[in-house]
Amino acid sequence: MKTTRKRSSAEFKAVSLEAIRGDLTLAELAAKHGIHHTMIAAWKKQAIEGMATTFSGAGEATKAAGEAELDRLHAKIGQLVVERDFLGESLRSMSVARRRELIEPAHHRLSISAQCRLLSISRSSYYYAPVPETEETLSLMRVIDATFLDMPWYGSRQMVRHLQRTGHDAGRRRVRRLMAKMGLSPIYQRPRTSDPHPQYRIYPYLLRKLEIDRPNQVWCADVTYIPMRRGFLYLVAIMDWATRKVLAWRLSNTMDAGFCVTALEDALARFGKPEIFNTDQGSQFTSFAFTSVLREAEVRISMDGRGRWMDNVFIERLWRSLKYECVYLNAFETGSELRAGLTRWISYYNTQRPHSAVAGRTPAEAYGRDDASDHGGHDPHGQITQLAA
Repeated sequence: MKTTRKRSSAEFKAVSLEAIRGDLTLAELAAKHGIHHTMIAAWKKQAIEGMATTFSGAGEATKAAGEAELDRLHAKIGQLVVERDFLGESLRSMSVARRRELIEPAHHRLSISAQCRLLSISRSSYYYAPVPETEETLSLMRVIDATFLDMPWYGSRQMVRHLQRTGHDAGRRRVRRLMAKMGLSPIYQRPRTSDPHPQYRIYPYLLRKLEIDRPNQVWCADVTYIPMRRGFLYLVAIMDWATRKVLAWRLSNTMDAGFCVTALEDALARFGKPEIFNTDQGSQFTSFAFTSVLREAEVRISMDGRGRWMDNVFIERLWRSLKYECVYLNAFETGSELRAGLTRWISYYNTQRPHSAVAGRTPAEAYGRDDASDHGGHDPHGQITQLAA
């Protein structure tokens, strides 16, 4: 029985090329390679037709298919770039600490350096271990905070003079750093009322000559520093402008956009939505994460502009009352203690404390809605981010 030898593609190519070159006859090639001369002739014809196809319409079709695939890949790259930019904008609204938590040291495909680059943080910030402020510095910060409540027009230069007159040895660079850490910005007319993020949009001021006389017409928000026995936290509050009612609040150990967004979402879920929401130009309120919530709720966004520092006085009065009547009278040691104390005081402020701005009524009476769950500042699980001692 005849057996047909299986020829490899390499042998086919070698014999075909020799046949095409024509240096040897078919008989010589047959003797050399042990292949019948008719097979060699067929291979030669097949090779020549294949080369012709490469330079004919079939080759053009292959080229067109390659170009179509290239266009598809370019479109995919463009889509990925847009998605990356969108995610990058959302990530930049997070604090560095929150982004650092997203890094997976044991990731099998992305190194720590690559993850830091994607999260827009430096590699050194990932390895940085924060050092808590000393007791002496915390004491100085409490003095600065109390002084600022009485004289909110004090900048770092005037604050240093005041501290030195009262026996505190502090230089201007140190005081300026601490005031920035505490989020204290003097209320005087200047080109910018706060320090906006350079990549965030600044919205126009909408309250000029606007009569604000009804609930849910305008809401406002602000962040303040809350001293404790062994550290400090930040507090954000959402307030109804006309009635002075505190609608929601949250605590955080970092001054980023996340806890501000949570408070805003809570206020919207419990009280509906305002016509206008007004804030300063701080990066927490100009962030994409915060403004996107307002845009999705179809709330008009207003931001304090040049010469509008007086608009923040309403909520500054809230901070003054809260600190003198609650925070300074209690040396809170933990975030849970502080939260419980603020819950009691804000409930008292809303439902029992008469307010001259609303004709001696309480903010809750002026607002005109009975909200039994007037906690405003803690989640259903009673969790809070606490600052380590």
